[in-house]
Amino acid sequence: MGLLKSKTLKVNQKDGVVYYTFPAFDRLPFIRHGFSTRLGGVSRGDYQSMNLSFTRGDCPSHVSENFRRFCAAIGVDAGNVVISAQQHNTRIYNAAESDRGRGVTRERGYTDIDGLITDRPDVVLCTQYADCVPLFFVDPVRRAVATSHAGWKGTAARIAAVTVDRMCADYGCRRGDILVGIGPSIGRCCFEVDTPVYEIFAKMDEFDESCFVAKPAGKYNIDLWE
Repeated sequence: MGLLKSKTLKVNQKDGVVYYTFPAFDRLPFIRHGFSTRLGGVSRGDYQSMNLSFTRGDCPSHVSENFRRFCAAIGVDAGNVVISAQQHNTRIYNAAESDRGRGVTRERGYTDIDGLITDRPDVVLCTQYADCVPLFFVDPVRRAVATSHAGWKGTAARIAAVTVDRMCADYGCRRGDILVGIGPSIGRCCFEVDTPVYEIFAKMDEFDESCFVAKPAGKYNIDLWE
């Protein structure tokens, strides 16, 4: 797989909406993508301004307008968006045309979904993040895409590998063709975990001690990107 890290992100602005993209993905003519920021929306107060969550108490009409603005900025239709329902697991949902609007213009109708995949050109995948790691997947051969939400639980449960496996199983993708972008998230400088979490990672075959920095009182800082 090809791997892109957030240092390769490009800052974009259109009609007041500020968002990030991967330059390598920008060169692929069959996709539109972006990571939103807090800039360019209509929400007020604590939600100012580009809030894209309907579940945190913001005015629904503001959130809907924010989706319209953000989607217009990246060149997609907000009515085609499908939003995940994240619970820090590894369940992946195959989004079809019939799912368009789930989480934006109508109820999701599903729960416990931390990753979305599709090969439909008129389906827009949306996963949401606080400080967890955004993972974007693109197969330019099969023209299949995916997004996954990777906190420490999802990372320990190998959600990236699970997502790739689903793309291969559902769309006939080959691992070597898939590009993976790691988006903006909390870094090792700030992400502190306790000993039980460290021990979960220490039992993994892929464990790398260099991804952890030991601190006093049984605490560790962890690098989820690595």
